[in-house]
Amino acid sequence: MTCPLLYRFRVIDRLPERPGPVATRGTLLHNVLDALFDLAPGDRIAARAAELIGPAWEQLREAEPELAGLFADDPDGTIQVSWLESAAELLERYFELEDPRRLEPAEREFYVETVLDDGLLLRGYVDRLDVTADGAMRVVDYKTGMAPGVGFEAKALFQMKFYALVLWRVRGQVPRLLQLMYLGSGEVLRYVPDEADLRATERKVHALWAAISRATEKGDWRASPSRLCDWCEHKLLCPAFGGTPPPLPERTVTDPAPAEDGPAAGGGQTHIDDV
Repeated sequence: MTCPLLYRFRVIDRLPERPGPVATRGTLLHNVLDALFDLAPGDRIAARAAELIGPAWEQLREAEPELAGLFADDPDGTIQVSWLESAAELLERYFELEDPRRLEPAEREFYVETVLDDGLLLRGYVDRLDVTADGAMRVVDYKTGMAPGVGFEAKALFQMKFYALVLWRVRGQVPRLLQLMYLGSGEVLRYVPDEADLRATERKVHALWAAISRATEKGDWRASPSRLCDWCEHKLLCPAFGGTPPPLPERTVTDPAPAEDGPAAGGGQTHIDDV
């Protein structure tokens, strides 16, 4: 949806991307918030959560050795210290938005998938699923950036509606609430979906898959230049900036890897990653 050519570079060509400090901080905070709910309810306070940052960072670096180069130009460690402090500030803001001592999530980092009637496979990972005693579901997603401005909420909510669609198909119940928590700005975006919303989301997913199928058949992946290009790892390969993409790899029937964070869909055991 953001850029078909970037989708190709990431999902089809699988070009490597260097880990960036912003995305890595987001992963770190997701891990900390997940670990927070492993604590007893009374221990889920800001000070205790801050103590989880250091161990979570060490675990993340062990799991992803490529992160060793993230602060390669930081011989005295001051940049890394400042980066960890920024993570702690975002974590403090989380406690301004809700009190985790009063919550007991039903699921965390929850893998969901379903197959639609025409064989299209939908799958993704939900940050958190809260379920009330009467079975009502609240889908929660953490964002470390700023809340979208007026008029841009729909794009932000697509991911949540995707998850709601999958949960509806799996559990036969429309989630009562979709909740995006923006730690960067200390705001919460809430949305109450209904069946009409989710049917529209299903139609959009089908349209996306059809567009990807057409692009795959024709080998036609168009660039969509925008301000986001300033942060693109593959700008030098983009025709919009005078670059030349690598030859398309030979097509196979194996599944591409699922997106690390975000929804995916596919038909015939192929998938849309990071739509």
